[in-house]
Amino acid sequence: MIHKRLRPFNTKDTYPEQKLDNDLSQGVVARGTMVFLRGQVSQDLETRENLHVGDARLQARQTMQNIETLLGEAGSELGHICRVVIYLTDIRHREAVYQEMGAWLKGVFPCSTGLVVSALARPEWLVEIEVTAVIPDQAR
Repeated sequence: MIHKRLRPFNTKDTYPEQKLDNDLSQGVVARGTMVFLRGQVSQDLETRENLHVGDARLQARQTMQNIETLLGEAGSELGHICRVVIYLTDIRHREAVYQEMGAWLKGVFPCSTGLVVSALARPEWLVEIEVTAVIPDQAR
């Protein structure tokens, strides 16, 4: 198989209140060199429990923990992130979210895009972050 799928799941299990049936994964390792992570939110990766409802900073912290965990499973790490896309449901959360994210990515210097959107997939999510990273040669 050319690509490795990280934590595959079906949306009918993740969003039981919606009529969905999509096979997705938390991330994809492409040809062993690139990692594409699904937009991460403040959700426990094991139980899918939503965490820190109403607190954008703590949601960003949990999101970055999830990203660190998934990159580790792929053979990469935060320092190998190339691109970050941040989705906020309210511009007033920007400072708190970017301060938290910035603490995790100090010295990394990824390219970044920030968007304010009307909503995310669940109303309790205030921030979603997706990343693209590389896997260093020694990890392959």
